[in-house]
Amino acid sequence: MLPPQKPKTGRPALDHRTILNGILWIDRTGAPWRDLPQRYGRWQTVASRFYRWRKAGIWQRLLRTIQQQADARGELGWDEHYIDSTIIRAHQHSAGAKGGDPVAEALGRSQGGFSTKVHLRAEQSGKPMTLLVTPGQQHEAVMFEPLMEQGAVMRQGRGRPKLRPKRVVGDKGYSSRHIRRYLKQRGIRATIPYKSNERHRGRCDRRVYRERNLVERMINRLKQLRRVATRYEKRGENYLAMLTIAAILLWL
Repeated sequence: MLPPQKPKTGRPALDHRTILNGILWIDRTGAPWRDLPQRYGRWQTVASRFYRWRKAGIWQRLLRTIQQQADARGELGWDEHYIDSTIIRAHQHSAGAKGGDPVAEALGRSQGGFSTKVHLRAEQSGKPMTLLVTPGQQHEAVMFEPLMEQGAVMRQGRGRPKLRPKRVVGDKGYSSRHIRRYLKQRGIRATIPYKSNERHRGRCDRRVYRERNLVERMINRLKQLRRVATRYEKRGENYLAMLTIAAILLWL
């Protein structure tokens, strides 16, 4: 999926493995690009390769391919999917993108201060399926449908991509008549506790709901990478790329 190691013209590119290791070092440590150790090459080279690959959509394609391979091996569960969101504190360096709108760059104000909110869907074993970023004040229920409509997995051979799980498990933040109607129309069961102020309330399977800790543990593993736990990127697309790389590592 990566560009050819040796282009048709010009000097041979620096080894892809070295570049990838440099990007992973930046993602894990949260250090500025200029602090990249010399063993990974010039920091300008590693940074420019990261940005070019992001623009080419390589990180997203890598994640989709790994998911497809896991599904072919029977290691991707479709019985239950878990949804959640988390606030990411934005560093002061993430502000001030040239010509960028803070909302378009997924930056806003929440109770945690200047922040970005990450919305996630995890499959049955706690591996990431879909990742979205919004400004910190965005309510999670608004992003429910985009979470469910993305993350289709191509099947080997013929057939439509696999998209819908049998059941969705979420916390009270996703409890609304609109979301429950959306799931019912698509034949997806919902395990979402009702809010105390809802007029029509039903039972929630507590045994199934307790399994939602899988998505919370997945978020904790993603945040072990400091470039994910704190947002330093000015562009929302670049932060999402760092987050996608962290998701790829959880699948490997």
